[in-house]
Amino acid sequence: MKLVRFLMNMPTTTNQPVTVELKNGTSVSGQMVSCSPTMNLSMKNIKVVQRHHDPQMLKHINIRGNQIRQILLPDDLNVDAVLAKSATKIKGSGAGPGAKPVRKPMRGKRGF
Repeated sequence: MKLVRFLMNMPTTTNQPVTVELKNGTSVSGQMVSCSPTMNLSMKNIKVVQRHHDPQMLKHINIRGNQIRQILLPDDLNVDAVLAKSATKIKGSGAGPGAKPVRKPMRGKRGF
């Protein structure tokens, strides 16, 4: 989940191009516009390089998250700034996996 939060905050921090390699061997380079929690990517100004084909230029593309093999980030990306922005804030003890059950005081024998 931390990777998805990082990718969701990356387009707002930088406009640098990224390269996405897909499971079928296709390489997609361009500027990332958005990322959904299921890691679906929306990109613009795309260069698509497929095996045994000439490179294609596209304006927009949507990539399904389960088709992504790897995402190559630019070398000059300020990772610390993106990580600081995507850090989760702990809100305290609430409803969650570590929450303690709330016990209501019982009135009488039957709990009414």
